[in-house]
Amino acid sequence: MSKALWKSGTMVYPAPAVLVSCGTMEKPNLITIAWTGTICTNPAMAYISIRPERHSYDLIKDSKVFAINLTTKKMVRATDYCGVKSGRDVDKFKETGLTPIKGQLIDAPIVKESPLTIECEVTEIIKLGSHDMFLAKVLGITIEESLLDHTGKFRLDKAELIAYSHGSYYSLSEVLGTFGYSVKKKTKKKHK
Repeated sequence: MSKALWKSGTMVYPAPAVLVSCGTMEKPNLITIAWTGTICTNPAMAYISIRPERHSYDLIKDSKVFAINLTTKKMVRATDYCGVKSGRDVDKFKETGLTPIKGQLIDAPIVKESPLTIECEVTEIIKLGSHDMFLAKVLGITIEESLLDHTGKFRLDKAELIAYSHGSYYSLSEVLGTFGYSVKKKTKKKHK
């Protein structure tokens, strides 16, 4: 297999395609973010990276709170729209048909249609270059109860989540394995 060398860049794909909600209930805003993730388990922490010239940057910098809303197949058009339009010019909730509801732990909106929302409080802003990284403490997670199975396990595979990869959105609804399945001992079937 032949491999080509490209210039340095950001090719860690696929990336999550999330809607970050911020602002107030009176003036809610959304921004599509692919540069987000978990950075610590205990305490639970996440991050988002935003260009300083984006409208959401100052909203989050000033309020110190935001919510990471996972997106689904049904939300893909809205997710794309919120990445190309500015909240300075349009009401993204109104234009996409998404519903802002008050966060349970933050004074900012969350997206009703999202199957899972991570409510966050900014702990630090790190200037990196083209983007600044907002490090945040996870205050709590709001989940769609219809995605809980009979044992209380969250069935994210049933949510029809999407991801972003090099300019395109992809569906993530097929489970290929579970943590530890590669080393799990196989049980022998008993013959009767």
